[in-house]
Amino acid sequence: MKERLRPYLQAVPDIFCYIVVTKGILFVLTCLLGAMAKLLLSSVGRVAVTSGDWKFLYTTWQGILLLVLSLVSLYIGTAFDLNGRIALCSMLVRGRTVSIPECLKAGLTSTVKLISPAGLMVILYISFIAPIIGLGFSTSLTEGLYIPSFITAFIQESKLYSSLLGILVPLLLIIGIANLYILHGIVLDGLSTGDSGRQSRRLIRSNLKDYLKQNILFFLAMAAAIALAAIVLFVFPLALVQVIPLPHVCSRFLVVLFGTAGTLLYLFTDFLVIPLYLLNMTRLFYSYKQGGGFEFRAPEKARTGFNRALAGFWAAAFLAAVIFQFACFDSWFPADTNVGIIAHRAGGAEAPENTLAGLETAYKAGASGCEIDIQRTKDGFYVLNHDGTFERTAGENRKPEEMKLSEVKKLRVDGEPVAEFEESLAACKGRLTLFVELKGDTADRKMADDAVRLIHKYGMEDECVLISLKYGLINYIETKYPDIQTGFLTFAAFGNTPGLNCDYIGLEAESATAYKLTATHKEGKKALVWTVNDKSSQRFFLTGDADGIITDNITQAAEVKANLASRSDLERMLDRIRIILASRL
Repeated sequence: MKERLRPYLQAVPDIFCYIVVTKGILFVLTCLLGAMAKLLLSSVGRVAVTSGDWKFLYTTWQGILLLVLSLVSLYIGTAFDLNGRIALCSMLVRGRTVSIPECLKAGLTSTVKLISPAGLMVILYISFIAPIIGLGFSTSLTEGLYIPSFITAFIQESKLYSSLLGILVPLLLIIGIANLYILHGIVLDGLSTGDSGRQSRRLIRSNLKDYLKQNILFFLAMAAAIALAAIVLFVFPLALVQVIPLPHVCSRFLVVLFGTAGTLLYLFTDFLVIPLYLLNMTRLFYSYKQGGGFEFRAPEKARTGFNRALAGFWAAAFLAAVIFQFACFDSWFPADTNVGIIAHRAGGAEAPENTLAGLETAYKAGASGCEIDIQRTKDGFYVLNHDGTFERTAGENRKPEEMKLSEVKKLRVDGEPVAEFEESLAACKGRLTLFVELKGDTADRKMADDAVRLIHKYGMEDECVLISLKYGLINYIETKYPDIQTGFLTFAAFGNTPGLNCDYIGLEAESATAYKLTATHKEGKKALVWTVNDKSSQRFFLTGDADGIITDNITQAAEVKANLASRSDLERMLDRIRIILASRL
């Protein structure tokens, strides 16, 4: 294993330098493109484009220009993150002296070949399909792309969509595997997109078994090396700290020391595993092209005075980080949390959905608030219901706006009557904060005006928040009724989302990074995260910087929150590190 990994480890300094340089360049270019995008948005009085108003992108020239800027960003990301790295890997596996400017030039010039219909398909696959299905490479601009959980839940509930997805995903996987070497052909052989695709498919078809075998061996070797380093630097030392009786100040310092070492190991691994895999791919590319026998032997490099000084700098930085975290332990890794627990659809999964019984259950379970959905009936009243019809909850295949209140009140949700919005206000006054989502086809300005009127009637301005996926509606309420709290729910946005005209920003769980939560607070807004149901994600967000989590499992969340105060120093540190690391991904 040592001999197998040696050339890869010898290549690490060059890979590290290339990544640092290109990340800096990408940061500058992204800032420039971002500034241009902000100017376009500000020219039409916007600060962001969100999941609630995507039509702007294809109905205005400013929106179309934004799409063009986004596409340019994807091409630039591909040039530096992938094409340039492939050029770097080629130099390394062939034993050439690495020249970062030459790599950058090769990355940029080869990317020009992707300016074609076929090349555009490659860029879109790399940028959007690859990160979602987890195959191949993506740029750093889109590597965190995901399908929101509420969309996947919707697909899973539909047999038609599930079947289509079951066909589409394997098809996309096959396409991705067959074209794994398409960028290598463009960058290293100067081929067109079409010719490179044909070459890739030929190479993969002829060498698929060996490719799979070689990559399995590569990942096994990498996993063994990482596991060994983790045991030596993290697992074993921390296990000793837990069993050896030491003064609390000593054990806390050792926890910080080895916890920081483990964190850096994780970051180092995450930083380099994919580039090293690309290096292995490039080695196999040359081997397959010449029919085997290609040897990868990275040249030995003498340790220079600069390298020694750099190693000393990183050692000093590590020690400073440890001392700083130790000195600020309680503020960096707090024992308690003020994050509120908000019941989804009145009572979550613990009571009939969107009912008064649900509100009562949530209150007794320790929730600080409840989220409910309101829709307007045919005769102008407001009732609680999430879906377009009552089919799922009450067996009635009609919309609320097609029924009078007297008809709706005859329906039963698991034995409980459908609740009216006004009844919910009366039930929650002085007990729970209501997050009222304006839902369905009747979510319009009339609904907003009527909801505000009822909130004023019950004097619950400080106990209600009107929320919606429709930003235009939230902006209307916030502008016309500044005394009413508002919240905008989003799962995708571009621009300064926290700068939107509202009091709360609701983030879908997969997108709620520590960076976004901090940015929300900097704008003077509060942050909600939805929908947080399993124990691990509840613990994750309850120990983070959100102001509230919306969950179906209220009792479980309350138990998780209550148990946080009894965590050990190691658990407190690990909880916070998970948040920091997840935000980086």
